[in-house]
Amino acid sequence: MLENLRLAFRGIWTHKLRSFLTMLGIIIGIAAIIAIVSTIEGTNQQIKENLIGSGSNTVDIQLYQNDWPLDLSYSEAPFGVPQVSDDALSEIRDLDEVKSASKYANRQIYDGVYYLNNSMNGGYVKGVETDYFSTANLTVKEGRLFTVDELKDYKKVCVIDDGVVEDLLHNDEPIGKILEIQGDSYVVIGVVASRSTFEPTINSISDYETYMQDESGTVYIPLSTWPISYKYDEPENVLVRANSTDDMTAAGKKTADIMNSYINPTDDTIKYQSKDLLEQAQQLQQLSSSTNSMLIWIAAISLLVGGIGVMNIMLVSVTERTAEIGLKKAIGARKGKIMGQFLTEAAVLTSMGGVLGVASGIGLAQIISIMSGTPVAISWPAAFIAVIFSMVIGIVFGILPSHQAANLNPIDALRTN
Repeated sequence: MLENLRLAFRGIWTHKLRSFLTMLGIIIGIAAIIAIVSTIEGTNQQIKENLIGSGSNTVDIQLYQNDWPLDLSYSEAPFGVPQVSDDALSEIRDLDEVKSASKYANRQIYDGVYYLNNSMNGGYVKGVETDYFSTANLTVKEGRLFTVDELKDYKKVCVIDDGVVEDLLHNDEPIGKILEIQGDSYVVIGVVASRSTFEPTINSISDYETYMQDESGTVYIPLSTWPISYKYDEPENVLVRANSTDDMTAAGKKTADIMNSYINPTDDTIKYQSKDLLEQAQQLQQLSSSTNSMLIWIAAISLLVGGIGVMNIMLVSVTERTAEIGLKKAIGARKGKIMGQFLTEAAVLTSMGGVLGVASGIGLAQIISIMSGTPVAISWPAAFIAVIFSMVIGIVFGILPSHQAANLNPIDALRTN
């Protein structure tokens, strides 16, 4: 085997230009595939990061009517849908995929939230318990959170985020300010922000519409005071934090199943569903991958052309070395030995093309990234498979020339000189 490798490298080195031109089809094919796969991987990672962020792993389980979250601003609470019980919440927290869970009430703001003469149009008011902030991966930026006692005593206090500070308070000092929510006065006691500073990558209007959430901010009030400003016995939602990103889908679906087991609505279209960003990311990734898979098949055609080129040059090599083959057979070389030598040379030739193709593909992917802004992520398993595949191409397309060499008649072969 080592002798075959030595002879293969010597033959390639002897005919450097011819060998390079022979490898060119393999190089181009492998480079194109690596560049495409790297672009797909990079795009998929960006999609996942844009939708999920940098690892909060939270999933919203909300009450839906058909395919839309139920908006209680313009409708009454549905019959047969009680508030989330402690038993249901305990079941959810016991799920293997769930790290923490908290119930909350939610209302999108169309009007009804004021500070002095300023009104808030857009954003959300959420009625939450004290554990909601840790579940949502929020940290105190200024002031404090409300306490358990304030929750029990129905204190009208609120916590806001930077969006509210900017849009409603116009960047005034927030602590101590009084907001009017549905006609009730709430004292601002704290400002929260996400522990993550992640911002989605926006390359187009489509990306903006897909990824950007409402920028007007959120006001958090104690869940116990929710009926004072809004409605009594209003159905609640649940926010769960999964143990990992990969657990998000299972955590969301299992939580929705538990919550649906506690309700018996008169309207069959009403049920709890998880707003699964991971699943949404996977759907976008599948769309991206299916679009690019056709490009991979097109690039693979050049590998077929490269393989034919290898077979052609190996047939030429057999013709050039007919006398050498005849001499080896005359002194006792078996067919398997001759076949092994030429198959090794073909495999080495295409493997070198594969390695050069991977290097070229990585460089091409980086150039595409710089010129177009498209993210790339090098897939090393794909690179390894590409080299192995190129070796297989050499073996497959080298079978005919090596078989022809092994079956030469030694007497006829020696006469070529």
